[in-house]
Amino acid sequence: MDYKEAGVDVEAGREFVNQIRNLVHSTFRPEVLGGLGGFSGCFQLPYGYQEPVLVSGTDGVGTKLKIAQSLNRHDTIGIDLVAMCVNDVLTSGAEPLFFLDYLATGHLEKEQLTEVVAGIASGCKQAGCALLGGETAEMPGFYQVGEYDLAGFCVGIVEKSQMLDGSQVQVGDVAIALPSAGVHSNGFSLVRKIVSDKGFSWSDRPDILGGQTLGEIFLTPTYIYVKPVLAARKAGLEIHGMAHITGGGLPENLPRCLGKGQAIKIDPKSWSIPPIFQWLAEEGSVNSQAMYNTFNMGIGFVLLVPPHEVEPAMAHFTLQNITAHSIGEVITGSGELLGLPI
Repeated sequence: MDYKEAGVDVEAGREFVNQIRNLVHSTFRPEVLGGLGGFSGCFQLPYGYQEPVLVSGTDGVGTKLKIAQSLNRHDTIGIDLVAMCVNDVLTSGAEPLFFLDYLATGHLEKEQLTEVVAGIASGCKQAGCALLGGETAEMPGFYQVGEYDLAGFCVGIVEKSQMLDGSQVQVGDVAIALPSAGVHSNGFSLVRKIVSDKGFSWSDRPDILGGQTLGEIFLTPTYIYVKPVLAARKAGLEIHGMAHITGGGLPENLPRCLGKGQAIKIDPKSWSIPPIFQWLAEEGSVNSQAMYNTFNMGIGFVLLVPPHEVEPAMAHFTLQNITAHSIGEVITGSGELLGLPI
């Protein structure tokens, strides 16, 4: 016997690396040293930092992968993978520098996985970071035919004096919400259960969704907030805190950027909740509390700014074609989020 008979095609792996080489190189920044194929990726820190702090993040895409695999559409899931990591790193005020991916599958389907990597490369370019390297693991017997799993890793950089850690947040700061592109990459175990239990298919077009299929809506990739938010800081906008609204929704994530002795009160009527969340609530009989604790409800990222920066913030994001909303303010408390429907 040989390795190929055991289910691992080494030659196919080499061909896959060659196939994605140009995609990877298209993301490179000037600080990347060397090329694809070494045992490690090398990156020289950018010049100009006095006290550089490296900020790291890692995440996956969860069971949203099941939908991509069911529909045999793999061009957006890589964007999700990058977004989940770079948006987290961004909350510290850091600029993402480079990204690495881990891709595991039962059998290496080159065309399928090239689509995945193309999405990862697209996400890296949207975030301005280099796809520095990765690992593709062929694991026969561990994953079913056509299945794969993803994990991502990101490293960013921020000047120590400009790093956001909660200590800058003040009572009276205003919460500026940036819209999500949809469900993003959290809550898909509940999404899949609702679709399955109610007998829907991913090709169904509920009237409330304006003609789009459920598959199209749910595979809409996570928005990457890096460039518009970093541009705001570079333009001098005073930002005291940031939160990426992921698993656990607003109740779990928004308080994470607060300082000690603080809470935040929001007005859920200050923004419009996208129709897909109304559809999920109705079809799954999901109450308001569970919806807010599971999904982003139309808000993907939140900035905390002093009151005098609210109008400049709104104007900045309008120029970026992003409709921002003032949704609440920081108050005295013990880390809670107030104002949501019970």
